[in-house]
Amino acid sequence: MNKFETKHWTSDTVAADLEHAIHEHRLPPGTKLGEDELAEAYGISRTIVRAALLALSHRRLIELKRNRGAFVAQPTVRDAREVFEARALLEPRTAHSAAERMTDEDLALLRSNIASEHEALDAGENGRALFLSGQFHVEIARIADQTTVQGFISELISRSSLIIALYWRRRAALCETQAHHALLDAFANRDGDLAEQLMKSHLLDLVASLDLRNVTQPPTSLREALKR
Repeated sequence: MNKFETKHWTSDTVAADLEHAIHEHRLPPGTKLGEDELAEAYGISRTIVRAALLALSHRRLIELKRNRGAFVAQPTVRDAREVFEARALLEPRTAHSAAERMTDEDLALLRSNIASEHEALDAGENGRALFLSGQFHVEIARIADQTTVQGFISELISRSSLIIALYWRRRAALCETQAHHALLDAFANRDGDLAEQLMKSHLLDLVASLDLRNVTQPPTSLREALKR
């Protein structure tokens, strides 16, 4: 049995599953999210589908277009700049706070995340590697114990995934694994100043890896895109 046949789906879990698929680039920007097709794929009503799509639209991951339906959002160049400018404002200070609050359990979790990211890259699973890379950043915000900022960063990470799907030009857009290792070393030493500086450099490198001319094409089948 596949996941569609073994799980009881709600609007929240459908929204989370679609967001995960967007993160992993199984649903690229511009993909049409037909209500009927989604309802059939998940075995749910269109009412649940609509609630899930509305939730994702509030997170700016999809666009609801009058008389046309729902589409995975396609961030503009201006959107890309604004998202990474916001991350540059929030994440370095968050990394500083995380370094000061870091526990051995937190370090173990981040190490496990990096190991999983390596495994995904080695297996050629770039979408999964991108998701794990984003989760690394979200976990740093959680460790910093800044709930409000964590919410902002989580949304920015999701939008960054769309931006990378549209504009990446090299593997470095997956977040250089050595950058994450360097951050981990700073966290292990509880060095907030270094963690802050490393995060600034890391985000600059990530922006430099984008090519604003490249646009990906949506998949031909939603059901195939959502299968895992």
